[in-house]
Amino acid sequence: MSVYVHQLKNWPSFYWNAEELNGLLREIHQQQGKLLGKMENIGFGLQAEASLQTLTLDVVKSSEIEGELLDADQVRSSIARRLGMDIAGLIPADRHVEGIVEMMMDATQQYQQPLTAERLFAWHAALFPTGRSGMHKIVVGAWRDNPSDDPMQVVSGAMGKQKVHYEAPASELLNDEMKTFIHWFNKTNDIDPLLKAAIAHFWFVTLHPFDDGNGRMARAIADLQLSRADNTAQRFYSMSAQIRKERNAYYAILEETQQGNLDITGWLQWFLQCMHRSMQSSETILAEVLKKTVFWKEHATTVFNNRQVLMLNKLLDGIQGKLTSSKWAKMAKCSQDTALRDIQDLLTKKVLTKEEAGGRSSSYVLI
Repeated sequence: MSVYVHQLKNWPSFYWNAEELNGLLREIHQQQGKLLGKMENIGFGLQAEASLQTLTLDVVKSSEIEGELLDADQVRSSIARRLGMDIAGLIPADRHVEGIVEMMMDATQQYQQPLTAERLFAWHAALFPTGRSGMHKIVVGAWRDNPSDDPMQVVSGAMGKQKVHYEAPASELLNDEMKTFIHWFNKTNDIDPLLKAAIAHFWFVTLHPFDDGNGRMARAIADLQLSRADNTAQRFYSMSAQIRKERNAYYAILEETQQGNLDITGWLQWFLQCMHRSMQSSETILAEVLKKTVFWKEHATTVFNNRQVLMLNKLLDGIQGKLTSSKWAKMAKCSQDTALRDIQDLLTKKVLTKEEAGGRSSSYVLI
């Protein structure tokens, strides 16, 4: 029978090898300073657009890690409305998307506010507005309270061939366990703020205090702490997007650390390296934001209709596959004839060009 870290005598007295982490920490702090400095120099409008891109990625990818696909346009629109940004192509978002966005926005925009049980309950209620996870009724807005289901297990595999990856603490222990966690998270200590984000992530997901949504909430708590570390509500790198790229490694290091001792050096090292790579990826986000800015400056006097503005922004953000007239009609919610007229107008204005590659239907790209 496996012994998990929360069952150890000195839990939760984590320790780590500082010498193994110091070099990496210095490198990331330098990278963090360069990134924030670069963003300060590009102007408020571009900062807001870059933050919008990053927050959208964070929400979409955090859910994707759990196997849930969200509509990125709905997420982007919901975030933009909450930030008071006037952007083209805003669309309504469903209740589920709004709830996930609400949690992430509270974590990052209200990062200076203390973490409390009530705040976590509100996040959880926002994640599960129907009181169900899929078809299953769950305890919402409260710690899990199901002694008959203890131990709560993280499993994979088909029924009858399931592998147990982890067993969480019994539900009767959660009230005291979460009081200890919340007190530690809110108090000022001498732990490096980036390490604190990594520890908080691991500690929370190990407690698994809710019936569902623990992974997303652990990542939101880490983002809250990273916002404190950056001392800004604007987000310019996405840990969740990087974790999604490295999902198998993420689950493997969590499982290894949860079944180890209280030395969490391996987890901290992985988390910091993942953060390092997420900051490197932020260069791509900044490049995309700059590309959009240059495009709209070049076409400041060009007349576009609302459908064209919508589709040009989608092209600048990157769409899957080739842009054809039928895809234009579907995405812009117009007829095929209207789509062809819109495209022809942009060809005449030298905004789009027809791709040379042949095929059954013509496709178009931005010039």
